[in-house]
Amino acid sequence: MASSQTTTDHDEIRKWVESNDGKPASVKGTEGNDDAGVLRIDFPGGAGEDSLEHISWDEWFEKFDDNKLAFLYQEEKASGESSTFFKLVNR
Repeated sequence: MASSQTTTDHDEIRKWVESNDGKPASVKGTEGNDDAGVLRIDFPGGAGEDSLEHISWDEWFEKFDDNKLAFLYQEEKASGESSTFFKLVNR
């Protein structure tokens, strides 16, 4: 059975994302003055450069904290394969 975890720990989030070859990103066209825009993680084979813009971890975590978000993620699928499922939720 697949289980998920929720965290606000920056190091834990970054470690999980990078272990799955992901990069911090925002949705193009949603950024504003000093605002990173709608947060996403860009994984290989995902939406990519057409709709996402890579941003720094500092920018990503600043918006994450300002909006009081938490990171819900799944380590592996029910089949035992690695999972890249995640969701940004309210704390």
